[in-house]
Amino acid sequence: QVQLVESGGGLVQAGGSLMLSCAASGRTFSTHVMGWFRQPPGKEREFVATISRSGLTTVYANSVKGRFTISRDNAKNMAYLQMNNPKPEDTAVYYCAAARVELLLTHPNEYNYWGQGTQVTVSS
Repeated sequence: QVQLVESGGGLVQAGGSLMLSCAASGRTFSTHVMGWFRQPPGKEREFVATISRSGLTTVYANSVKGRFTISRDNAKNMAYLQMNNPKPEDTAVYYCAAARVELLLTHPNEYNYWGQGTQVTVSS
């Protein structure tokens, strides 16, 4: 069982930066692939980024590639999403998710554990 808690959301100006954090409970964090998803107002949840268990491999949605960076610290049971140069269209509730698998996953249905979400609002 893994419990996830996101933090770091808030209001940010377009072109600024923001870092989201995801704290995981339990002693099996390093055996889980981690992902970040977001749900814009009135839209479905969508993939943002995922990172392998070792942290060596990452995959990004085209919409955030080159602007966002996913990372993890297995010693601290933490995952992060660094958001650089955010745009108003990045406004959404951001969720971290975990799955005890080896393969990187990009569909929300493939993840077993979810945080409660943190709101990110990007002003123009």
